[in-house]
Amino acid sequence: MNRKIETFAFLSSGTPDSEGAMHDLIKIYGQAEARDADVIIALGGDGFMLQTLQNYMNQSKMIYGMNRGSVGFLMNEFSDIDLKERVEAAQAETIRPLKMITESAEDGTFTAFALNEVSLLRQSYQAAKIKITVDDKVRLEELICDGVMVATPAGSTAYNLSAQGPILPLDARLLALTPVSAFRPRRWRGALLPNKVTVRFDILEPEKRPVNAVADHTEVKSVLSVTVEEASQLRATILFDKNHSWNERILKEQFLY
Repeated sequence: MNRKIETFAFLSSGTPDSEGAMHDLIKIYGQAEARDADVIIALGGDGFMLQTLQNYMNQSKMIYGMNRGSVGFLMNEFSDIDLKERVEAAQAETIRPLKMITESAEDGTFTAFALNEVSLLRQSYQAAKIKITVDDKVRLEELICDGVMVATPAGSTAYNLSAQGPILPLDARLLALTPVSAFRPRRWRGALLPNKVTVRFDILEPEKRPVNAVADHTEVKSVLSVTVEEASQLRATILFDKNHSWNERILKEQFLY
């Protein structure tokens, strides 16, 4: 897809590498305010890209990342040459975040959003016991585990993959429900869910087996229940170089050994 780009806003994760890259790029291409720029250029790793996407969700801003961090699955290769041409030719992908609603004795109701995943993790040495309900139907009466997560297609290559969850194409209308070190039921390896479902997790024995909930980088401690669904009214737009598209990255990841 070709688009006309005139102005950039360069954002840095704050590391020496990203700060130096930002300084050099501003000298070449200038610097606009993020609210006025045609494209926001995020310089850092995947964590900074997620933060930037969250900050500009639903503001009609396209985000183009260049890797200046340790992990760069969501980033393009860094180069200060022909940036305008690269961005104009880049492929746009839309990411729809998850909405997490938690209930806890201390904090009451809390809402956060995640572009990668919502995860529940045991807080102590005791394994968590969690009941899983999908669209008001109980699917697992008791999952004994270190944790469990709901991952978006964008997040399927992150924590979900390290927990042996499936990789999903970015345009898949699916969510990955993936356990972390499940003890019972021993053979359960998770599920693929339609993206319009509502998933509810109820913590069993919450005082004896406390559980924390995390939406990307937002953590809520000692939750009693967690509800997860797609936030269909929100979206973020990420740009990938046309010769290194999201689908190409997914295919490459699945053939690594």
